[in-house]
Amino acid sequence: MRWKLLVIASLLATLVSVGGQLALIYFLFGTARTFETFDLAVLALLLLPLLAIFFVSHFVYRHTARRRKLQAMATALLSIILTLAALFIASIFHTRTPPGSQPAPTPTPRNVI
Repeated sequence: MRWKLLVIASLLATLVSVGGQLALIYFLFGTARTFETFDLAVLALLLLPLLAIFFVSHFVYRHTARRRKLQAMATALLSIILTLAALFIASIFHTRTPPGSQPAPTPTPRNVI
């Protein structure tokens, strides 16, 4: 198998799909918090990773001599796993609130006798 081709192609597909998807979200909508409801715009944004994974799998399929189907499927699976992991990490960093934005807790009064 051509492991270098599989890994580099999968990483490139992940970079293009996640980077493109996040760039489109911030360019078109300004923030990811507008996606509280599932509509056609959210569905359209999911097409970018699918297209990137399809094209990179097709590229690997055409540029290998033996075991084409296995290598294309391995590339697609690795790309899907990396894309989901990158989107999960991006959502964790995006939803994290800054440390000073939460209100301070009110102190409980002590009973003095």
